[in-house]
Amino acid sequence: MEPFEELPSPLRRALIISGVYALVGVLWILGSDQLLLVFTRDVDALAGLQTWKGWAFVLMTSCLLFGLTFRQFRRYQEVMEINRQQAEQILDLSQFRESIIDNASTWINVLDTDARVVVWNKAAEQISGYPREEIVGRDDLWEWLYPDDAYRQSIVERAQEILDHGLELEAFETCIRTREGGYRRLSWNSRRFFDGEGRVNGSIAIATDVTEQRAAERELQQRERQLANLMDNLPGMAYRSLFDEHWTMRFVSSGCRALTGYEPSDLLDNRTVSWAQLINPDDSARVAREVEDAIGLGEPFAVEYSIRRRDGTTIWVWEKGRGVDDNGRLALEGLILDINSRKHLEEELSELATHDALTGLLNRRELEVRLKEEVQRAERYGHSLAMLWIDLDHFKAVNDEHGHAAGDHVLRRLSEMLETSVRAVDRVARYGGEEFIVLLPERNRLEAWETAERLRERVCSQTIRVPGSGSVSLSISIGLAVFPEHGTSGEALCDAADRAMYRAKDAGRNRVCVAGE
Repeated sequence: MEPFEELPSPLRRALIISGVYALVGVLWILGSDQLLLVFTRDVDALAGLQTWKGWAFVLMTSCLLFGLTFRQFRRYQEVMEINRQQAEQILDLSQFRESIIDNASTWINVLDTDARVVVWNKAAEQISGYPREEIVGRDDLWEWLYPDDAYRQSIVERAQEILDHGLELEAFETCIRTREGGYRRLSWNSRRFFDGEGRVNGSIAIATDVTEQRAAERELQQRERQLANLMDNLPGMAYRSLFDEHWTMRFVSSGCRALTGYEPSDLLDNRTVSWAQLINPDDSARVAREVEDAIGLGEPFAVEYSIRRRDGTTIWVWEKGRGVDDNGRLALEGLILDINSRKHLEEELSELATHDALTGLLNRRELEVRLKEEVQRAERYGHSLAMLWIDLDHFKAVNDEHGHAAGDHVLRRLSEMLETSVRAVDRVARYGGEEFIVLLPERNRLEAWETAERLRERVCSQTIRVPGSGSVSLSISIGLAVFPEHGTSGEALCDAADRAMYRAKDAGRNRVCVAGE
């Protein structure tokens, strides 16, 4: 039975049907004759029945043949219909695939084992400039796309490795020359494919035009280099930080070294020290408040404060920045500059604007400001305010006898004696020439008079040595006026004290006179 089972299915089916038919035929011939003899022995009757038996056999075999033939033809038609439908589906699928390939936005080409172009889609046409009718069927595609011999050889070797050894290329970039003579940069993915019997049938390549992307990347890299160079040469520290209690730095430029003495890596994510730790504690709350107020208004902020450098010194900085989003968290970015020199200059300018250049005391303009403030404070709280108007006696004689340099020296020494003889809250000013004014907040007439007498006695008791000119003895005349008794404004108080000082001079100098007496 094994050889029979190994026969093709159609042949086995045909042999079975033929065997059954032969068996039925033999049984009919032999069995029908015996059956007829049961009914009759008449020769003539048997001859007639034999004829009818033959016709019956023909009819039966005809019906059987018709049934088999009809069934076979019907199955054949069904198979043909199925094949037709499958062929249409395959054709539709093939056309669908061709449509997908042809309308893909990426370059797709297929080569056979002889490097002939089999498929060349529209994207390949558009990128290369070569129409399909010029490319399909050609085996010299590489020469068209890669005119440089050495470069082309490296590409051909890669393509051959795909066919021979199954190399699969992913994101492999080449530069092709287009039909117009330009150049495009493509990123390739390529591999071989097989036929139904498992034999290598060629290779398929898919390419993405990355020309603009690479150009943009080069431009971005160039800008990043320029930005890095700019950051390195900025006169200060560019930064990006979180707006948290530590002012956590996410980026700091190399200017951090010169500004703080720390390496940029020391400040990043508070590795060694946080920016908040560098800010002067006296400035911290104010800085946070000013920054928060500006951000709340959607405006940039600018704030000045002092920081402690790594070497322990303190410098003033100016920070300008703005609030930005950092993955849902509020962050700051900006620039911090060293303004220590400017601050010192401002202090010097402020000193020059408010203080006398020779003596270092308040000048006349600043005295007027302070006098106005003290009068307002005295009015608000009901306090007294005393003023001493002081004039150096015989100062002209000092200049004439010892020279102006000696006169300047005398004025400086007198200023020192006045400043060191009053309280810290008192104000001493040079009004002009050899005239000085002392403001004594919250001092009544008696207290102010005692202070004036103490000043006069100290000056009289001192002998001032003048370099190269011996020594000079001094005396002063003082006019005293008290707010609000002798005046309810700064001008009135000055006028009363000035008149009292002139009365002291008229009375013989070296004395204290009270206004109104």
